[in-house]
Amino acid sequence: MGTRRRERVSELIREEISELIRREVRDPRLSGIISVTEVVTSADLRHAKVFVSIMGTEEDKKQVEKGLAAASGFLRKGLGERLSLRYTPELSFYRDESIERGNRLLQLIKEVAPGDSTDKADKT
Repeated sequence: MGTRRRERVSELIREEISELIRREVRDPRLSGIISVTEVVTSADLRHAKVFVSIMGTEEDKKQVEKGLAAASGFLRKGLGERLSLRYTPELSFYRDESIERGNRLLQLIKEVAPGDSTDKADKT
């Protein structure tokens, strides 16, 4: 199977899972700010690693992870109904910390920088 097709299928799965979580999953653990950042499918499309970014405390994140694990069958069934694939992939969820790391880095830069570049531009 071509890599290009796999990438398209992964992107479709990412969009559909985001939509399912936002509109159809009724688990209160999944009511926070959750972003599906990436989906990586296996070459045979039978397995999908779903990377999610979760905003909140560590306890919130653990609850979301439990909620996603509990909802994986529902999400897989929803994917099967929405997508025309020979096999609906098994879903496994992984926490993606990249957005948080980026925010933390920006915060650190703001703390160390003597002044913001927009401040300098306004003074000239």
